[in-house]
Amino acid sequence: MQTKWEVATPADQNYVQNLAEQLSIPEHIAQVLINRDIGTPETARLFFGGKTEDLYDPFLLADMDAAVDRVVKALQKQEKIIIHGDYDVDGITSVSMLYLFLRDLGGQVSYYIPDRQQEGYGLSMGGIEESKRRGVSLMISVDCGITSVSEVELAKKFGIDTIISDHHEPGPSLPEAVAVLDPKRADCSYPFSELAGVGVAYKLAQGVLRRMNLEGTYLERYLDLVAIGSAADIVPLVDENRILVKEGLERLNRNGNEGLKALIDTANFKRGNIQVGNIVFGLAPRINAVGRLGSAERAVRLLITRDYNRALNIASVLEKENRKRKEIDNHTLNEALEKIAEEYNPDRDSVIVLSREAWHPGVIGIVASRIVEKYYRPTVMITIDDGIGKGSARSIPGFDLFSAIRECSDLLEQYGGHKYAAGLTIREDRIEEFRERFNRVSAEMISPEDLIPKLGIDAEIDLDEISPEIVKTLRDFAPFGPKNMKPNFASYDLDIVGVPRIVGANHLKFKVKQPSSGGLVFDVIGFNLGHLLPVAQHGHGVDMVYNIEENEWMNQVNLQLCAKDIR
Repeated sequence: MQTKWEVATPADQNYVQNLAEQLSIPEHIAQVLINRDIGTPETARLFFGGKTEDLYDPFLLADMDAAVDRVVKALQKQEKIIIHGDYDVDGITSVSMLYLFLRDLGGQVSYYIPDRQQEGYGLSMGGIEESKRRGVSLMISVDCGITSVSEVELAKKFGIDTIISDHHEPGPSLPEAVAVLDPKRADCSYPFSELAGVGVAYKLAQGVLRRMNLEGTYLERYLDLVAIGSAADIVPLVDENRILVKEGLERLNRNGNEGLKALIDTANFKRGNIQVGNIVFGLAPRINAVGRLGSAERAVRLLITRDYNRALNIASVLEKENRKRKEIDNHTLNEALEKIAEEYNPDRDSVIVLSREAWHPGVIGIVASRIVEKYYRPTVMITIDDGIGKGSARSIPGFDLFSAIRECSDLLEQYGGHKYAAGLTIREDRIEEFRERFNRVSAEMISPEDLIPKLGIDAEIDLDEISPEIVKTLRDFAPFGPKNMKPNFASYDLDIVGVPRIVGANHLKFKVKQPSSGGLVFDVIGFNLGHLLPVAQHGHGVDMVYNIEENEWMNQVNLQLCAKDIR
């Protein structure tokens, strides 16, 4: 699949020079900052040095006053509180963080996470029934609940007050809860709408802390959980999310949660050097696995224990579950690829909708993401059981998946999610009509240009301009993630040095130099770029887009270019 290179429009040179001088950074880095709307010394200093004290006032969230009043009352009167969460990493960390926070304040608190297969996503009737059985008088939903109108009504009949803490798109009407915290509410003027579920729960904890006149640093002990949930939910790592993840990673790498320590150790990661990539591709799948294949409450037990040995026992279970999940993933992906070969026509279809009986509902979201990577089309995977289909959908940049699914809502039993990921429930006899409608709606929303993968380039540089100052400043751009990806640079007319080769699982390894700029030789690795070996073998006149990285091997740190594409 051909990728389109898009070079960012260079800013006015005087503007670039001025920003570079004021911040004492290389001009190429100043250009990167300007590309990302960080174009003043003030915004740049906040980007590089933002701390938790720079977070917004939690009471800017609509209904925060009412939510805090109700929580403080429950704590003072020793009411029984239940936290109802979702079964993904964001939901699990939201439950764990708020549970520990309220328990540490002396609260009578328990938690509930619905069974993915039996109850599905969101506030569940089973959870409300269980809350009644436990004698609960306050239920706090985290990472779910924004569309749970009937469920909140049932809780009210049982004498249970509800606080909704969510970050998903609201439905046509809000639940009649004591408070509904969601920065995506149309009537909410909160300055940042892209918090993860665990981020919204953290804001609730901030509000409670302030109302109780406790030290702001009290909440720092839970920041590693906020970082894990936010990174795993692939929210934009800008603004408040950047601060929460950056500060949370520092805590995790310094002296974090005992359960997370055990998880890191069983995954054979190096403590003290955990980055966002380790979370997204290593820790998060292990936390997710138990919820996909069984009860997610096991992951909560891991994250709330303060006994390392007990945590190690639970983490070993997560490790086994994750290996089992990988096997199911691969089997499901192979079946999905077979169906694509039979059913999908790229000239006709703007989206991919696949359905089959007996696909495991816990892995279809992962498989949908892998299909999006391979075909660059919004994808819906539906598993059918007893006439009912449960689906997970994943999107491509620039396409509002949730809006497209909403246009098909009359065909669905239930749906929810956001721009890039969604879930749905549908009767089997309506799947074909949904496929046709979803394709038609999507075709109107997606242009042919949208279906071409884009590779953004922050700046064009010569290889001899890669200086120690650039490398040092790039280090400060971390943590990396959506809206703050590693800066991509482009260099042209390069020579391949020596013989390029394939290493590992289809990775391309070679060396380059640029005769016009001094002939310095750089090591290059291109992950999953083995198909570009013929281009590298061409030898001369090669253009390359890459990240600049430091590679640690055998306790030696060396500069390395990570190729994103060559031509």
